[in-house]
Amino acid sequence: MIYPCAKINLGLNVVARRPDGYHDLETVFYPIPLCDELDLMLVHEEFPGPNWRPVHLTMLGDEAVDCPADENLVVKAYYLLRKDFPSLPEVEFQLKKQIPSQAGLGGGSSDAAAAIRLINEHPRIQLGLSNEQMERYAAQLGADCAFFIQSKPAYATGIGDQLRVIDDIQDILKAYHLVVVKPDVAVSTREAYAAITPKKPLKNCLDVLRQPIETWRNDLTNDFEQSVFALHPELAAIKQKLYDNAAVFALMSGSGSSIFGIFRDNPEAIGELFPDCKTFVLDKS
Repeated sequence: MIYPCAKINLGLNVVARRPDGYHDLETVFYPIPLCDELDLMLVHEEFPGPNWRPVHLTMLGDEAVDCPADENLVVKAYYLLRKDFPSLPEVEFQLKKQIPSQAGLGGGSSDAAAAIRLINEHPRIQLGLSNEQMERYAAQLGADCAFFIQSKPAYATGIGDQLRVIDDIQDILKAYHLVVVKPDVAVSTREAYAAITPKKPLKNCLDVLRQPIETWRNDLTNDFEQSVFALHPELAAIKQKLYDNAAVFALMSGSGSSIFGIFRDNPEAIGELFPDCKTFVLDKS
């Protein structure tokens, strides 16, 4: 059993459009204790039938999404490894979803990275891949997938796949509490990028994070907020309500639609403030 965690973006700046159509970013990925559960079991069928497939996926949990199994990143992770390791045995994954989808929290990417780790570390498989090798596989599945192999705070550049671990950010935030608010809003990542005009920020997000946290409100930005808030003003209202209720800092994560708030004191009655949203009060940032 493994527990793939979610992430938030402590700043997110789209700095350039690449010749391949993707975008270069500057962001800090920060893992948070909101997790799915993923387990892997070997399947033994002496006489597989005509519908036999080498990988099976069972979805559980309140956040389970009804979609074809082959579209799930956990299944894609298995087949990606199987290209280079064709002797991989038949397996079944059981995934209990607790991280909301279309939330900017990286749940699907985290599940994919966890699948790679489970396969690599299973005592009867043991591929022997290093973290760096697993990250290279994960990066083929999504721009932020590589981060979740180690799930350590990291400064990310490129399309989000060039990572530099930054240990001191946890020391900065360990005294604070984190709230995540997920409204019933789905944001199209494609549309969010389409409305962006890439530009270098006035201050790099990593430099801002090393300033006093009281300055983050003015200096730490997410470039997606302007266009996404214009389409979904309720998200801007959630951010403002977090500030109105003593958040030291609040920001949209990724391209949305989750908004997170950082608090000095343990916030109370958050669910009552946002009755139409999913809310998560996490012990410590």
